[in-house]
Amino acid sequence: MAEKQSFKTIAENRKARHEYFVLESFETGIELFGTEVKSIRQGSVNLKESWVDIENGELFVRGMHISPYEKGNIFNKDPLRTRKLLMHKKEIMRLFGKVKQDGLTLVPLSIYFKGSLVKMQLGLCKGKKLYDKRASDAERSAKRDMDRALKTR
Repeated sequence: MAEKQSFKTIAENRKARHEYFVLESFETGIELFGTEVKSIRQGSVNLKESWVDIENGELFVRGMHISPYEKGNIFNKDPLRTRKLLMHKKEIMRLFGKVKQDGLTLVPLSIYFKGSLVKMQLGLCKGKKLYDKRASDAERSAKRDMDRALKTR
């Protein structure tokens, strides 16, 4: 019998959805230390300026800020340190090909708990031009206006 997995979103990268078209998304694990997990449980993580690199067939997230845990004293790590992402080798090689060949970018979209494990949703993204951003803003405001009009009826 399948067990229910609980999902609790900790942080989202809303800027990524504004700056990029998300073509595909993947779930990855993150290699963390205990005090970092405790700090994430408190919700003190920031994905705004983070990105993902592929080095030697491994994924690394850079620029992700996890605030030091208050009671962690000497066990706290550097808040901006590079963290390894956990993914199957075949998936990493496929992503490497897409990033190098098509000029796409890997961007962290969100961090969440899946059961007791910390997971990251990773997006394979293509950058938006200024006119794309304007069009998506106009589309969003038009949808908001339609919903408001339907609600008043």
